[in-house]
Amino acid sequence: MAAAAVLPVLWRVEDAIAQGVQPKRGGTLNSIVNPEPPILHVGINNQAPTLIIGGKIFQGLLRYDAKLNPMPELAKSWEVSPDGLEYTFHLQENVKFHDGKPMTADDVVFSIMKFHMEVSPRARGVFARIKEGVAVNPTTVKFVLSEPFEPFLLMFDNTVSAIVPKHLFDGQDYRQAPAVQKPVGTGPFKFAEWQRGNFIRLERFDEYWKPGQPYLDAIIYRVVPDSQSRRLALESGQVQLTQSNDIEPFDVPQMRARPNLEVKTTGWEYMGPLMWMDFNHRVKPLDDVRVRRALTMAVNRDFIAQRLWFGIGKPATGPFHSATRFYDASAKAPAYNVEAAKKLLDEAGLKPNGQGVRFTIKHLSLPYGEVFTRLGEFLRQSFRQVGVDLQLESVDVGTWSQRTANWEFDTTINYLYQYGDPTLGVERSYVSTNIKKILFSNVAGYENPKVDDLFKQGRDAADPKVRQQVFSEVQKLLVEDVPLLWLMEMSFPTIYDKKLNNVITSGSGVHASFDDVFLA
Repeated sequence: MAAAAVLPVLWRVEDAIAQGVQPKRGGTLNSIVNPEPPILHVGINNQAPTLIIGGKIFQGLLRYDAKLNPMPELAKSWEVSPDGLEYTFHLQENVKFHDGKPMTADDVVFSIMKFHMEVSPRARGVFARIKEGVAVNPTTVKFVLSEPFEPFLLMFDNTVSAIVPKHLFDGQDYRQAPAVQKPVGTGPFKFAEWQRGNFIRLERFDEYWKPGQPYLDAIIYRVVPDSQSRRLALESGQVQLTQSNDIEPFDVPQMRARPNLEVKTTGWEYMGPLMWMDFNHRVKPLDDVRVRRALTMAVNRDFIAQRLWFGIGKPATGPFHSATRFYDASAKAPAYNVEAAKKLLDEAGLKPNGQGVRFTIKHLSLPYGEVFTRLGEFLRQSFRQVGVDLQLESVDVGTWSQRTANWEFDTTINYLYQYGDPTLGVERSYVSTNIKKILFSNVAGYENPKVDDLFKQGRDAADPKVRQQVFSEVQKLLVEDVPLLWLMEMSFPTIYDKKLNNVITSGSGVHASFDDVFLA
């Protein structure tokens, strides 16, 4: 396998200059965070708000373009041995952490081999394949795998395996260390202040390793719980950037019409977010595949994408996002068919009572904005037409996270990032070895030994053609079992003032470091 080329550190800025846009130093970017994150340390917490803000504080070895090709970040170049077992990363020089200590190969080895192995359930399964991780010298790291792992280079984004300072974590409880509350990274912005319920302020890191960057003096993320207040803040110019769930989908058409605003839905290619309804298989009758299939057939996914999300995203066809490698379009979940759904419920022995109700289940609403409340109401109406009573429960973000992780739900809504490869972002939701009381694991409790085996085959195979065959088979099995109700491939709007430049420059969009973002 060929070594990666060394790209110019400032290539995105050079592109801007080539187009006649001269980067300008100074100014504060005002943005919004919704909901307010519990902490800012990526790795310890993997919820979207944490990753967006933490992406300015922390960096990974690599970043990725819209086609998921790796590009330099803290690693300026890398080589892969012909047998696919050895990965050598050559680090940028003169990189410092925000406390002034130099970042070296020792920090990289610690971050990958210890920190993320401990705190990240998803990363643990991949990094467990590393037989040896060594600092060859202060600016060179070598990882030797026990066996080839084809998607290994997709594991080094800042949202997946951020490089953390060894001297602030080694020998401590990683989750309780003081640096969790006051994060220290190598990114262009350092943590400055957090007034809970009000704002989070990041300041320019003057010793950042890219000469002359970042251009912004500060970024302020304002906590604005009310959706209409968030919209007003953007329209009035109080903030120059919104992302993810900040602006409700039904408000986006009006934002597109404003001449001073730009609306983008790109920058989510690396994440590949897929939204679904979790069925708790421990709760009857959700353990019956006929019931799960019937509930899937009761929901019009086209309506969700077009009428609730206003075309920002598209209906899900199955367990794989269409941007994820090895997606098979022929493996499709049951189509919308109310009469067929009723027939299946009859066959399952679930006859309607005098009020037309077959059974009652509860739904733990996802507290990420009004659109998810509307989704819950739509699902309740959809299930009602086949005789199922869906009772909605509203909770705050912390309660939702705790109850979902502890399996204290009948159904709920979730969306997970797939990170370009099924082993990295799909497998965790379906294999029985990942049935754990941890958020973003297999909280549904789905088990199928054949599915477990296929995911292992796909994980271990070095040949992309073999992986395609295996993952096509696993997709077909999953759409037969319908362990979850797949709803929509999400594509969030990033809306910003046209005075703001270089907002979306990679496949991870607003999760990137923003070192080359500037206000004209």
